Parts: sequence; structure tokens; C-alpha cells
Amino acid sequence: MRVLYHLWLSPFCRKVRIVLHEKKIEFEMRAEQVWERREAFLALNPAGEVPVLVEPDGTTLSGSLTICECLDEINPEPPLVGQHPFQRAEVRRLVLWFDHKFNQEVTENLVGEKITKRFLGLGQPDSGAIRAGHANIHTHMEYITYLIGQRKWLAGDFFSLADVAAAAHLSCVDYVGDVPWDEHEDAKDWYARVKSRPSFRPLLADHIPGAPPPKHYADLDF
Repeated sequence: MRVLYHLWLSPFCRKVRIVLHEKKIEFEMRAEQVWERREAFLALNPAGEVPVLVEPDGTTLSGSLTICECLDEINPEPPLVGQHPFQRAEVRRLVLWFDHKFNQEVTENLVGEKITKRFLGLGQPDSGAIRAGHANIHTHMEYITYLIGQRKWLAGDFFSLADVAAAAHLSCVDYVGDVPWDEHEDAKDWYARVKSRPSFRPLLADHIPGAPPPKHYADLDF
């Protein structure tokens, strides 16, 4: 069976988990404490980062985009990257937006400061970074609202890896209760559609010891 090495509140690992469930691929999850830099794990990925997916034959894939695109190629149904060049370009553009811009401006400032620092013993959260995350998230929510106003899903008329990436990041921020849903109703409606997909529900069962999510986190109707 495939093995996914992951961290619970990593949006990149969550992205891979959603894709695996969308493709109906069975896999086993193993939480990897990357800060320990285990030799056995470094042998799988010298970068020492998750996600890492080990195929049944021992083939190792690392990096969320690499894993997701590979899974989409070898398991083409349902297609998540797009069937035409311009579709794929738009999906990849938006995945890059959320995995880089949203991650730097929001996820790291909120989840990184509130959760990651605590578990790594890196000191108290930076209040300035948290304020920046709270300010920045509105721009991204407005962008989601703009996209949904033009399309059925973020990258077009089909559910894609762009929706997966955006929802994976938002699910982590939502876990710490920092998504201003009531101020962005259209984005909230889009997220509710993603949240209700069977592939997403295992994420809603995640609970970090000592850091429970808000009550609405697993509620499909908020």
C-alpha cells in the first residue's frame, strides 16, 4: 500500500490527501516529525520535508505539486489539472498563487505562528505577523469571490487542483479559527461545496492534541 508521510496542519500534505481521496487511491498515513531529521526519512527525501508518497513498489515522490500531478497522470479520473493546455495553465497559476502567495502572506503568519511555533518550541507567536495574516487574508478571500463570480470553480467549470490547494490552505487557517467567513459569503459558499465533498471530510476529523479546532470547523453548514 502507498504510504504518505505528512504533518497534520501542513496545507501541502492536506492537498495530497484530498487528491488521493478524489482518485479513490488507498493509502496509509504516517505523521513525520521532520524536525527530528530521521536518517530513514532523509533517505526518502534528502530535503527533509513532507509530503512524501512512497508507492507500493518503493518509488518515492516528494513535493505536493509533483505528487499531485503524477497522481493525476497515472489516475486520470477525475481529471484535476485540466484536459487542455490553457486549462492546465490556469490551474497551475492558481495552485502557485495559493501555495506561495497565500502561504507566505496568510498560512505562515497564522498557522505557523499559532501552532507550528508552539510544537517546535520556537517561542511566543509574533503578534505583528498575526496582524499581517489577519489583514492579508481579506485580499485572498476577495480574489476567491472574484473568481467564483466568473466561474463555477476557481479555475473554470470543473473541480480542480486549484480548488484543492486553496481549500487545503483555508482548512488549516480555519482550524485556528482565523477565516473571516461572515465577511465573504461567496467564498464561504464555495468552501462549503468543497467541504462537503467526500474527499475533504477526513480532514475535518483531524484533531491536534491540546489544540482543538473551533466548533464550526467540521460543520458542513458552518
